[in-house]
Amino acid sequence: MTATYTFDVFSSLDGYGAGGGDWEGYWGKQGPELLDHRLALYRPEQRMVLGANTFRAFAKMLASSTENSDVRDPWVTRLRGMPTTVVSTTLEAPLAWSNATIARGDAVDVVARLKEESDVPLRSHGSLSMNRALMAAGLVDRVQVTIFPVITGRTGLDPVFRGAADFDLELIENRTLDGRIQELVYRPTLH
Repeated sequence: MTATYTFDVFSSLDGYGAGGGDWEGYWGKQGPELLDHRLALYRPEQRMVLGANTFRAFAKMLASSTENSDVRDPWVTRLRGMPTTVVSTTLEAPLAWSNATIARGDAVDVVARLKEESDVPLRSHGSLSMNRALMAAGLVDRVQVTIFPVITGRTGLDPVFRGAADFDLELIENRTLDGRIQELVYRPTLH
């Protein structure tokens, strides 16, 4: 049986995965409903798949955070404790996360193998360039985009779909969180 793979990403309305300047985490728009929903998404057993750059960014962000900062939200703590495969040709073991292992090679090959071997769903948060390649290879079953109500035209960082192939998207789920944040879940197919 093939495991499902979800590409989970945060975005501004204009398609940026992060904001520079004085934007806070979640662009300062998080609320209790979003945080509770994120924890519920990460509660079931699943395997995380991260690219090396995203893994480094998460590890650095968590190492420099305090107990009360946004990056220590319960869902992020749950994410960090999940079994994680880090696709990398540059990282060396041991990794700072106890449940993380390095998978060497091309992400397309690694994830194709994981989809065949995994008994649990696969999920990736961020890892933009890796997930664009996985989408182009037809390995992403669900694209889950959480859109925050901001436009970061001058300060936006990391365009989520820059350089991606063309896709048709079938909307399979949607919800509004905290009265302002949109979560859209799509099934992608190459156009």
